[in-house]
Amino acid sequence: MPIRLVTLSILLVAALGCGVSTTQQAATPEDPATRVQVSAESDERAIEIAQSTVERMGGWEALDSTRFVRWHFFGRRWHHWDRHSGDLRIESEDGLWLMNVHTKEGRYWEKDASVEDPAKLAEALDRGHQIWVNDSYWMFMPYKMLDPGVTLKYSGERTLEDGRAADVLDLTFAGDAGYTPQNRYEVFVARDTGLVEAWAFFAEAQETEPRFTMPWAAWEEFGEIKLATSHGRDADWGIRVYDDLPRSVFDSPEPPQIETTR
Repeated sequence: MPIRLVTLSILLVAALGCGVSTTQQAATPEDPATRVQVSAESDERAIEIAQSTVERMGGWEALDSTRFVRWHFFGRRWHHWDRHSGDLRIESEDGLWLMNVHTKEGRYWEKDASVEDPAKLAEALDRGHQIWVNDSYWMFMPYKMLDPGVTLKYSGERTLEDGRAADVLDLTFAGDAGYTPQNRYEVFVARDTGLVEAWAFFAEAQETEPRFTMPWAAWEEFGEIKLATSHGRDADWGIRVYDDLPRSVFDSPEPPQIETTR
């Protein structure tokens, strides 16, 4: 049976926590074999497909060399992320975060007013971290299928909406992985492209009907890696990859003065 892509409200998309590890280490080159840190319950075929997908996107070495990434999450939040240091800038209509995703320390402005109260600041920084976990998962999920805490299983062949064959990987999480480890995903890897081209989200692992199925489409090259530029709703994700960015992007609340071309 072909999968059916459905849309959902921006509010639901923005609220998803994603059962992904809440810590991401600074990117450093390493043996690709060490990237496979999934649970022992994962099966070899699923692991092989996930590894092949990473190669189609440029490979681990290319990802490691990709340092600065910018994107616009469903037209709602701008992210500028230094993948090596963990420094992050999030801009939304409601606030601005300048923080580090590893230490969870930083500053927050609510409607242009700096939040100084320690308790309110800690709450805001925790929220910023959760936003980053969710939004970066929508950007980089295919690279994270082999993360610690993930159980990856092969679920068989299905048909994409356009009739092409896809291998389906079932992705679940250990009990201590991320903010919402109860989530489950079905990840559709197209056989002709070897890329993730759709995913289905289940709020609870035992659910049989997904809350939504969304595309991973319009894959493009950014530097040395490939990223999907469309997840439905015709939102322009404004993705850019930079070799360097001014330090002020992560230190100053003033709007960044950087090139917008890819």
